[in-house]
Amino acid sequence: MADEADERIGDARTVRDRFESLGLMAISYHGPELRVVAANAAFRAFAGNQHLVGHTIRELFPEWEGQQLIQVPEHVLRTGESRIGREWRIQVEREDTGQVRECFVDYFAEPYRDTDGTVVGVNGYCIDVSEQVRRRQEEQHRATHAEQRYEQAREVVTELQRRLLPSGLPVLPSAQVAGSYLLVDVENAAGGDWFDAIPVSADRVALVVGDVVGHGVAASAAMGQLRAVLQDRLDETGDVLTAVRAADRVADRVAEASAATVCAALVDLADGTVTCCSAGHPPPLLAGADSARYLPASGNGPLGTGSDYSVVTDRLDLGQVVLLYSDGILERPGREPAAATAELARTVADAVAGRGLADHELSAVDRACTHTLELLVRLTGHTDDITLLAAQRRTPSAPLRLCMPTGPDAIGTARRDLDSWLRNQEAGDEDRSALAHAVSELVTNAVEHGHPDSTAGTITISADLDAGGVVRVVVADDGQWRERSRPGDESFRRDHGLGLAMTARFVDALDLDHDESGTTAILRHRLSRPARLLTTGQLSDGVPVRGPDELRELTLVLDQPHAPGNRIAVYGPLDATNIDHVAAELDRFTLGGTHDLTVDLTAVTHLASTAVKLLSPVSAPGDGHRRPPLCLYAPLGSVAHQVLTLVAVPHTTTDPDVAPGAGGFGAPPDG
Repeated sequence: MADEADERIGDARTVRDRFESLGLMAISYHGPELRVVAANAAFRAFAGNQHLVGHTIRELFPEWEGQQLIQVPEHVLRTGESRIGREWRIQVEREDTGQVRECFVDYFAEPYRDTDGTVVGVNGYCIDVSEQVRRRQEEQHRATHAEQRYEQAREVVTELQRRLLPSGLPVLPSAQVAGSYLLVDVENAAGGDWFDAIPVSADRVALVVGDVVGHGVAASAAMGQLRAVLQDRLDETGDVLTAVRAADRVADRVAEASAATVCAALVDLADGTVTCCSAGHPPPLLAGADSARYLPASGNGPLGTGSDYSVVTDRLDLGQVVLLYSDGILERPGREPAAATAELARTVADAVAGRGLADHELSAVDRACTHTLELLVRLTGHTDDITLLAAQRRTPSAPLRLCMPTGPDAIGTARRDLDSWLRNQEAGDEDRSALAHAVSELVTNAVEHGHPDSTAGTITISADLDAGGVVRVVVADDGQWRERSRPGDESFRRDHGLGLAMTARFVDALDLDHDESGTTAILRHRLSRPARLLTTGQLSDGVPVRGPDELRELTLVLDQPHAPGNRIAVYGPLDATNIDHVAAELDRFTLGGTHDLTVDLTAVTHLASTAVKLLSPVSAPGDGHRRPPLCLYAPLGSVAHQVLTLVAVPHTTTDPDVAPGAGGFGAPPDG
C-alpha cells in the first residue's frame, strides 16, 4: 500500500511539474466567484505575482473589468461554452513592480465540469504573441510609410507633369482651340507627352504636340526643355521649321530628349493655310462632318537622330477641325496601326459632326478631343499617355457694347451681359468669374459714388478680344470722382479701396482715368480655357458639359435645420443690390450677433466687395453692419473661395459640420 501511495504521490508530482513547466500560460478558476485554484509558472510570471491561488479574479486583476477580460470566464461559467480570442490587447498591472504591462495574447477558455457534468469552474490558456504582433505592426507601419512616401512622390511627379503642361489654351477671336490629356493607367506616372497652342501673330496660331520617350521626372524635365525652346522660337519667328530645328539641337545635347517626336502646325486663320513640320510624329488629321484626311507624312525621324526636316502645307476649310495627337491613341491594345489610323479618322469625323455622343453643348473641337478619347479608349484601353489638340477656324463674335442708366439694375445687367459675351468667346470659368467681379466692382462704384446728388447718370461698357487673346474692357461713367479728403481717410478706403483693390487683382492690368466729365476704367486680361487633364476613371464617367448660359441672379438665404449647429446656405450673387437683405438675415440667424453661425457659400455665384466687408471678421468703422461670429465655408474651386482667398478673409474649405466621407448640408436644392 505504501508503494502505491508513493507512486500516486510521484504521479501527482510529475503532473504538477509538467503543469509548471508548460510554455503556455495556464490558470484554473473555481466557483461562481472564479477563485484561482491553480496557475502555472508562466502565468504567475506574466502577472508578476507568485501568490494567485485562493484569490478571485476581481481581487487579482481589477483592471481587467474594463477590458472585458473578466466577462470571458464569466460567460464560459454561465453558458458552458468555450471561448477563443486572437491577438487581444490587454494591460496587466504587475504586483511586483506596480507597472502596467501591455501585451497581446491568444487565449482559450473552456468549462471545467464536475463528475455529473455541472460546470463548476473555468480553465484558461494563453499564449503571449506580443512579439509577433509588434513585428507585424512594424512591418505594416514600414509598408504604410513606404506607400505614403510613394504616393507623395507620385503626386509630386504628377504635379510636375501638370505644371509643365500649359495652364490653359488661348481664347482667340478667329479660332476655337481645345485639348485633352489622358494619363496612362500604370501608376498614373507623369509622362513625356505635351501640347501647346501659341498665338504667333494676328490671325495665326501654332499648334504643337510632342512625346518624349519614357515616364517620370526625367521625361517630364526633357519635355519641359523642348517645350520651352519650341515656344520661344515660334513666338519669335512664327516659323515651324525653325522651331523644330531648334528643338533638334536641344535633343542633341540632352540625352533624355533624344528620340523625342514632335509635330508643329501653323494655322493661318484668315485663309486656312496649314504649314506643318513633323519630327518622327504622326501627321495631323483634317476632319469635317463628311470626310477626314491626314496631312502627308514628312518622313523625317525623331529629334536628335541626325534627321533633316521640311514642311508640308494643306488647307483647313471653315467647318473642318485640325487634330494633332500623340501615338498613344494609335498604339492601343489589339489594334494594328493601319486599323487604328482609320478608326481615329472615322471617330473624329463623327465627333465633329455630332454623330457620336449627344453632347451638343460642346463645340466641335471639344467633341473631337473628348468623345474621341471616350469612344476609342473604352473599346481597347490604353498603355500610354494620350494627347489630343484640336483647332477650328471661326467667324469672330461681335464686340460687346452696353449703355445703361446708373441705377441698381446696372450691376446685374452688366454682369449677365458680360458673362454671356465671354461664354460666346469660349472663355474659361475662372476668367469669366474674374472679369465679372472686376466689372461689377467698377459699375458698383459708378452707381453708388459717381452721383452723390442722386441725379441720373450713364454707364457704358465695351469689350473687345484682340488677335492675341487679350480682352480689353472699358467701363466709363459720367459721374464725379471722389478724392480722399486726407491720407488714411477711412470712408474712402471703406467705399472704394477694397473694391478697386479686388478689381486690380482679378485682371492682368487696370488703368483709371478721371476728369470733370467722368471716370474711365480700362481692364486688360488674357483669356484662356482649360485643357482637360483626365484619368481613365474620369473619362468613363463622361466628360461634363457646360451649365446653362444664364447666371442664377436670384439670391436665397436658406436655413439648414438638419445641420448639427446654427447654419445657413447662400445661393446666387451677393452684391450691392441685396447686401442689406443679407445683412438682415445674418442679424436674424445670429440673434443680433450673439450666436455663432456657419455660412455655406458653396453656391454663391458672385461675391462683391460689399459682401466681403459684411462677412469679414474685421469691422470697418461706420459701415452700419454688426459683425456676427461667422464661420465661412467656401470649398475649393468655388467662387467664394477664389474671392476670399484673394482678399485674405479667413474661411474654411472643408465642411465644418460634416465628417469626412459624409454628405454635406449646403448642396443646392433640387431643380
